[in-house]
Amino acid sequence: MSIFIIAEIGINHNGDINIAKQLINIAKECGCDAVKFQKRTVEAVYPKEVLDAPRESPWGTTNREQKMHLEFGLDEYKAIDAYCRGKEIEWFASAWDCLSLEFLRQFNLKYNKIASAMLADLNFVRKVAEEMKYTFISTGLCELDGIDSVVDIFRETGCPFELMHCVGTYPMDERQANLNVINTLKKRYNCPVGYSGHEAGLAVSYAATALGISSLERHITLDRSMYGSDQAASIEPGGLRMLVGAVRKIETAMGDGIKRFLPEEKVIANKLRAHFVPGE
Repeated sequence: MSIFIIAEIGINHNGDINIAKQLINIAKECGCDAVKFQKRTVEAVYPKEVLDAPRESPWGTTNREQKMHLEFGLDEYKAIDAYCRGKEIEWFASAWDCLSLEFLRQFNLKYNKIASAMLADLNFVRKVAEEMKYTFISTGLCELDGIDSVVDIFRETGCPFELMHCVGTYPMDERQANLNVINTLKKRYNCPVGYSGHEAGLAVSYAATALGISSLERHITLDRSMYGSDQAASIEPGGLRMLVGAVRKIETAMGDGIKRFLPEEKVIANKLRAHFVPGE
């Protein structure tokens, strides 16, 4: 089964629907299977003291002004929904609170995503599982026992899911990737395992592909120098094109593991062995 490639737009649109559409275009042109956004009810996710704290941004001098500008509302998501349907590319979003999860229901999306930060909120996890949509579950920011609790909920509910190996730093130091955790998760939970990467380059994602991941998620951006907390851990259009192309080649090259003596090899073998008689 082909690796499901997700272009994580997240909040890299910087509150601009035109940038979001450009990123959707890029994801589609590069051959991604889906784009993903993030949805927050700002007042529910962040305490008042955090929102009122000073923060310089292009949109004001407080955290509140910055976060409110980055948050798309109903009009923008209606535009995203229509645009993605026109482009024939799936879209979905990771909700960061129950109100956002409810907000997203109106779009009848095919997939859910639980961000690593939300795994500790088991009430939220249960509400996601109750929707019975195929769910991608990032596994950063927690120990195995935390993942155990989430997996138990999904299995009790009967909701289809896969785990995604993830290290919750932005950008991730490649030395911390620990890709062998992909196999650890496969063995422990007997489920599909993908990779959600926050590294700056492409090599780690190539290596994850060779380990037999079921999905690959990477943040994308128009320009890594743009304002935003996720931009530095994102891939620009040229890099995304290289990534998707290489992933498709790698998954083809991995094959099925059955040793064969190919017909093309037999022709070469006859030539290279012409100087001796087999068996003597």
